[in-house]
Amino acid sequence: MSTILVTGGTGTLGTLVVARLRDQGHEVRVLSRHAPDHPVDLRDGRGLDAAMAGAEVVVHCASSPRGAGKGDDVAAGHLIAAARRAGTVRNTVYISIVGVDAVPLGYYRTKLKVERMLEDSGLGVTILRTTQFHDLVAQVVEKAAKLPVVPLPAGVRVQPIAVGEVAQRLAELAGPAPSGRVADMGGPEIRTLQELGRAYLAASGRGRRVVPLPLAGKAYAGFRRGGHLTPSQAVGRLTFAEFLAQH
Repeated sequence: MSTILVTGGTGTLGTLVVARLRDQGHEVRVLSRHAPDHPVDLRDGRGLDAAMAGAEVVVHCASSPRGAGKGDDVAAGHLIAAARRAGTVRNTVYISIVGVDAVPLGYYRTKLKVERMLEDSGLGVTILRTTQFHDLVAQVVEKAAKLPVVPLPAGVRVQPIAVGEVAQRLAELAGPAPSGRVADMGGPEIRTLQELGRAYLAASGRGRRVVPLPLAGKAYAGFRRGGHLTPSQAVGRLTFAEFLAQH
C-alpha cells in the first residue's frame, strides 16, 4: 500500500477520493486549507514540505473556479516544487476538464496551463479529463432559479457525470506507475441545459418557466460547438434523472 497525499481532500470530489483510497488500505494524507492534520494553503505553500514527506502518490483535486482559476497555477507550482524536493513522489494524478483545449474560458485556460506545467515538470504524471459533475449542473440551475423565470444559456448541451464515479476512477489511477494523459471520462447522456433545468425544477417541485438565454463571446461559442463534450467516452453510468432521484 502507498502513502498518498490528496489536495483538496475536504472538497466534494476530494472527500470521496480519500474514502475510496482508504477503503483500498492506503495511508492517505488529507491536505486543504481546513484539513485538521495538514492545513496547507497551496497558494503560499507553507507546510507543504511536511505534508509531502515520504508520499509516493499525489492526487491533485484542489482548484478554485472563482476568478477564472486565478492562483491554481501558482498552487501547482508549489506542489511540483515540493514533490521534487521530497524525491519520493512517483505519480501525480490531476483531475482536469474535457474541453480545456477547445473552449476559451478563463478557468479552462488555467486548467490547461496546469496540465502543461505537470507534463513539463519531470515528475510522473497522470491526467484525467472529465465532463461536468451532476452537482455543478444542479448548482447552475439553482442559481438561475432565484429569478422569476429561469434563464439558461441557449443552445448549450452538457454531459454530466456522477462525482462518485470520477472519484472511483481517480482512486484506480492513484498507483505508483504514472499513466500520462488517460482516456477522457464523460457522463452517460448528452442533454441541453434547458432539458436538465426543467428536470431539476420538476424534481424540486417548482413549476417555473425555463427561458433560453442567448449569450455572446468565444467561450459561449465553444460550448455551443460542444468542445466540452466527449460522446465517444460516455462511460458514466448514473444519469441526471437518477442523480435527482437520489438527492
